[in-house]
Amino acid sequence: MDSNIQSLFKNLESDDKEAQLDAFKSILDETTDEVDWAYDVWDMLIEWLTDVDNHQRSRAAQFLSALAISDPEQRMLEDFPMLWKVTKDPKFVTARHSLQSIWKIGLAGEEQKLMVLNHIIDRFQNGLGEKHYTLIRFDMIEGLKKLYDQLQDETIKQTALDLIATEEDIKYQKKYLSVWK
Repeated sequence: MDSNIQSLFKNLESDDKEAQLDAFKSILDETTDEVDWAYDVWDMLIEWLTDVDNHQRSRAAQFLSALAISDPEQRMLEDFPMLWKVTKDPKFVTARHSLQSIWKIGLAGEEQKLMVLNHIIDRFQNGLGEKHYTLIRFDMIEGLKKLYDQLQDETIKQTALDLIATEEDIKYQKKYLSVWK
């Protein structure tokens, strides 16, 4: 693994919060394109998904979501349930950050895209009992928009619009639709 990447991961453990944040942002920047070091950190990130520190869980979910495009072995298809679990983390901010990045997995290929879509559809339809479900729904609709913007796949747009149409509260229906304007 590149020494710069090693240094960034080491800085995530720094006592200096600014160094941690800089490292976090830099890793996310690095992973917007395919990287050759994904498997050097993959297993560590999988372990982090269940770490006692909610920051580690959140980072792991966000990094793994971004690294899905750098996963030629398609490990994500098997590891996804562990990552999805973090989108329902007891710490709401952790759950939300994880959910906001989950769409990136859909960029990795057709199977990954369908997996993400199916999980979002199921949660949108069956998650009404969740705390802050309107925020969760907004994040999912926004994620679908980001995925659509990258792939220009009309089925993603239609899925989002179909989900929005099921929202009975006009206020929230308008809010969700605003993402697609």
